[in-house]
Amino acid sequence: MNELHIDKTHWKKYRFDEMVQNIAERVEPSQTDLDVYVGLEHIDPDCLHLSRHGHPSDVEGTKLRFYKGDIIFGRRRAYQRKTALATTDGICSAHAMVVRAKEDVVDPMFLPFLFHSKSFIDMAITISVGGLSPTINWKDIAKQEFLLPPKAEQKRLAELLWAADEVVEKEKREREKIEELYNYQIEDLFVGKKVTFGNCANINERTLSAKTPNDYMFHYIDIASIVSPKHLGPLTKYSFADAPSRARRIVKQNDIVLSLVRPYLKSFVQIKSNQNNLIASTGTAVVSAKSENSTDFLFHMLFSKAFMAFCENRMNGTNYPAITPADLADFQIPSYNYDEQLSIANKLNAIDNTIEQLECQIIKSQEVKQEIINQIF
Repeated sequence: MNELHIDKTHWKKYRFDEMVQNIAERVEPSQTDLDVYVGLEHIDPDCLHLSRHGHPSDVEGTKLRFYKGDIIFGRRRAYQRKTALATTDGICSAHAMVVRAKEDVVDPMFLPFLFHSKSFIDMAITISVGGLSPTINWKDIAKQEFLLPPKAEQKRLAELLWAADEVVEKEKREREKIEELYNYQIEDLFVGKKVTFGNCANINERTLSAKTPNDYMFHYIDIASIVSPKHLGPLTKYSFADAPSRARRIVKQNDIVLSLVRPYLKSFVQIKSNQNNLIASTGTAVVSAKSENSTDFLFHMLFSKAFMAFCENRMNGTNYPAITPADLADFQIPSYNYDEQLSIANKLNAIDNTIEQLECQIIKSQEVKQEIINQIF
């Protein structure tokens, strides 16, 4: 992206408490007639829009009151970059800070983007206090100074920023529509004859033996390697002697590696690489399609609501809720012959490829928006 070449000659520094009012109105959830609760879990990083919320009846303990137009800033773990603009009245987590623009100094539509700038986040991290959950105190942020343009220029820049934001949001809405189509296509399959997953696939059929030479080298897939349901992150190379787990499940091209721990998080990946010597960790299921079955078809079935519901019913354990390979084998999927599976998988692959292309475009648009924010602030 080209430089905006912003002339900041006539810009002026203001303390944070000169720019905003700290809204510290306390509310007991059980004593309010408001019906919107916003926790930090409801705020997406680098997104000013609230797409979801809870209800005051879901929570206990004193919360903060916010009003339409206020800014909800996640002062706890500020590095998570969680700030949103309230579009209604409600209450929010006390781990947030509610602020309101002082309109004689800063345009309310310009101010929210400050919170997503690199300079603001770097400052917020620096002044946070505490070890496990670093948090910002009002007295510390109140005295921080920020450079602001004259009000007329703020309005012009705000229009630019919101235009960039709308590009991202429009692409997100398009992605959501395609995702709805994908989900509908899968759910529509679960209406006829069923067959067990184990009837269509082998699960953990190949493992290294204890007699494997200690100098045998392999790349190790743990759940942290799965950065999305389609992609692996960097893998660590180990010798047999130095491996972190005695369970060594052999993974071949086109296999599916699925986390048995918290499978509802969709921690699984289809291995498209022909890289040799891939070994998966304990807590995974390595799935290989049996003859006359499509790996792509089986992979898409794991994205179904039926699979998520199945996992919720079968999981055992508190700290690490998990299903077993036997549970996975019992999961019932739609029964189709090989040609039908291929046809279905090809249609779902096409939709999935469109979603992935939109994801890439959203990332690019977000990068452009972020560059504009950082140049201004």
